[in-house]
Amino acid sequence: MDISIIIPLLNEDESLKELHTWISSVMKAHDYTYEILFIDDGSTDDSWKVINTLSQDCKNIRGFKFLRNYGKSQALHLGFSKAKGDVVITMDADLQDNPEEIPELYDLIAKQNFDLISGWKKKRYDSVFTKNLPSKLFNWCARKTSGLKLHDFNCGLKAYKNDVVKNIDVYGEMHRYIPVLAKNAGFRKIDEKVVQHQARKYGKTKFGMDRFINGFLDLLTISFLSKFGKQPMHLFGALGSLLFFIGFLFAFYLGVDKLILNPAGRLITQRPQFYISLVSMIIGSQLFIAGFLGELVLRNNKNQDRYKVEEEL
Repeated sequence: MDISIIIPLLNEDESLKELHTWISSVMKAHDYTYEILFIDDGSTDDSWKVINTLSQDCKNIRGFKFLRNYGKSQALHLGFSKAKGDVVITMDADLQDNPEEIPELYDLIAKQNFDLISGWKKKRYDSVFTKNLPSKLFNWCARKTSGLKLHDFNCGLKAYKNDVVKNIDVYGEMHRYIPVLAKNAGFRKIDEKVVQHQARKYGKTKFGMDRFINGFLDLLTISFLSKFGKQPMHLFGALGSLLFFIGFLFAFYLGVDKLILNPAGRLITQRPQFYISLVSMIIGSQLFIAGFLGELVLRNNKNQDRYKVEEEL
């Protein structure tokens, strides 16, 4: 199979039929073998009913309905695990991503051997203050932190080799950082392509300031995990050992001073160095134990279900 198109969605019943028609016309025009995976992330409108109807008329459609809303990352995680195509395309269901971009994205992966191509919505039709400016700031921080020279990390329109989606773990709200996850997994041929951004035709945006804040918190998380996720002792153990050593030096100095240099001086407990020593050694021990427990958790972690699928077509 040439292409798997993964479309996570939440309350997009008005746009689904038009989106399916548009995608199908592009696929037929280029004679691709394909599948469309609609992942209903707990919609409360008629989205699942529309997907059900479409699947009866088109054998290329596969549908998955979550029991409740789990988030876009979980929807993509499920889609990636089910995708069969040599090239995997992700896009949003709100008609703001243009299916006419798919052939070029496919060629970049299949013919030019890129691992991942991220869309770049260079010209946007969103609110300047509530979405565009926060997005620019967010992408600047992501570039500086990750080292990837991409302009639009969170663009829903992306293309991947099948090997990439099978070897990255999208969890929490990490869908914003899939290129970073791919880089951390060892995939190096990552680039971007300018894509057309369409004004929203139906419904309303799901973007809010809480997502913007969460995006920065996730950026800190992924930066930490990329460096220390597999070796937490390297960070916590090192910091703990350093603080414990500093505390030990203060304690050693206080002991020598009281026993040898100045036995008649103040009590040790009346000196600030005593409390610096005590606090440093306690915090150092706690950090070391945190690193040790982190290593134990990693070695005994068992994957748990992140979502419940209510129906599958």
